[in-house]
Amino acid sequence: MGSRGSGILMHITSLPSPFGIGDLGPWAYRFADFLADAKQKFWQCLPLNPTDIEYASSPYHSTSAFAGNPLLISPDLLLKEGLLALREIGPPPAFSDSRVDFRASVEFKARVFTLAYERFKGSPPSSEFMRFCQEHASWLEDFALFMALKSHYGGRVWSDWPADVRDRDRASLRSAGEELHDRVEKEKFLQHLFFRQWRAFKEHCNKKKIRVIGDMPIYVVHDSADVWVNPDLFRLDQGKRPSALAGVPPDYFSETGQLWGNPVYRWDALKETRYAWWVARVGHNLNLFDLVRVDHFRGFMGYWEVPAGEKTAIRGKWVEAPGQDLFQHLSETFPGLPIIAEDLGTITPDVWEVMEHFGFPGMKVLLFAFGKDLPTNPYAPHNHSRTCVVYTGTHDNNTTRGWFQGETTAEDRKRISAYLGREATAETISRDLIRLAMMSVADTAIIPMQDLLGLGEEARMNKPASKTGNWVWRLLPHQLTPDLQEHLLAMTEIYGRAA
Repeated sequence: MGSRGSGILMHITSLPSPFGIGDLGPWAYRFADFLADAKQKFWQCLPLNPTDIEYASSPYHSTSAFAGNPLLISPDLLLKEGLLALREIGPPPAFSDSRVDFRASVEFKARVFTLAYERFKGSPPSSEFMRFCQEHASWLEDFALFMALKSHYGGRVWSDWPADVRDRDRASLRSAGEELHDRVEKEKFLQHLFFRQWRAFKEHCNKKKIRVIGDMPIYVVHDSADVWVNPDLFRLDQGKRPSALAGVPPDYFSETGQLWGNPVYRWDALKETRYAWWVARVGHNLNLFDLVRVDHFRGFMGYWEVPAGEKTAIRGKWVEAPGQDLFQHLSETFPGLPIIAEDLGTITPDVWEVMEHFGFPGMKVLLFAFGKDLPTNPYAPHNHSRTCVVYTGTHDNNTTRGWFQGETTAEDRKRISAYLGREATAETISRDLIRLAMMSVADTAIIPMQDLLGLGEEARMNKPASKTGNWVWRLLPHQLTPDLQEHLLAMTEIYGRAA
């Protein structure tokens, strides 16, 4: 990833805004400016794909691996562009500033988007819109029709649609496209807005010398346009339902493992196409981001497969996957493939070999560093290498303060204090670990925004074993202070990470 640098991990939904959820409007630019003034080189966010309130609005559960999340579209920018008038939308509801209310935000923005679309379709399609549809036709047409059909069939999973539509009979799809034309066009319009706003925002970041790090989950959701369009690439039964599911065995996060529910890939079928679907997906992400964190990287070499129908992930098995061959092909297609490998958990030697062979940096999370094996623990700063990316924590962990107060033992705290050379306290622990990350030999250090603010468990982004209360934390406007910026700048400069 080049010279020493640092950055902040915070999802777009966590930004302030008057519309109940962070978006690509003024506060996205303001936060980018905050990072630039503190001489940060990176802004890392979570996946930007569409979310579903029926699945807790997780950015890792999406109807498409290619589409953008319309909830991130900024009404402020639509007003500026003349696609909305202030009198039309009226004052927004009294949203919480500190928590995302996904349901209320979806309802409010749906009304706003309908107004914008009605105005848009009253004029001839712009050349910009037509060019966008042309450039993204490989996924956009299918995604827009998928969303229109899903609405038409009352939200049912696509494998429960009438067989001719489920199995993508050409005549049936053509007929459905004509019948649902307006809804299809609206979906394409929303994608156009998202990608236009995202492109402008990323250009702003890049002008400020900030590189944007995206996040790409290894798996896709069964009830998605991706699986509907490419059923032969996934382990499905005759009814097009998953016959084998992805997950992980029992680990740090859960005694019964995690049963994610995503269909696993048919790597034999992918290999026959020279991984065409993966090439398209990675290329798409590299157009959106400067670097991409690849979630659950070890799953490319071997994955935990659970038979469909199981309630937990305990009765799964490890299955080999052709990661070496896949990344050889991707590296030839995209020279200097700029990815970060999420290599947390139990990692086998073949995973390290692939990472080393292709030069992919892995992740070192300081919250994992202070067990009994501290002297030899790979996450401890004295064991880092230049090529890794050091984090205090990730979106799946507690905040540093929440971890220290609720998850460490007396022995852990004694080791932490010994490592720091002074007593660790709840009040100081966040800054202490940020300092350790910044002084690490690792070229890149990424700090969750909650840790920079020294927040406790109430600000945790996600608890993998829990299905409620996730993804809702938001930055409050008054928290972005000159003192905070000065503190971040001082550490960035003293440890040689300044942009």
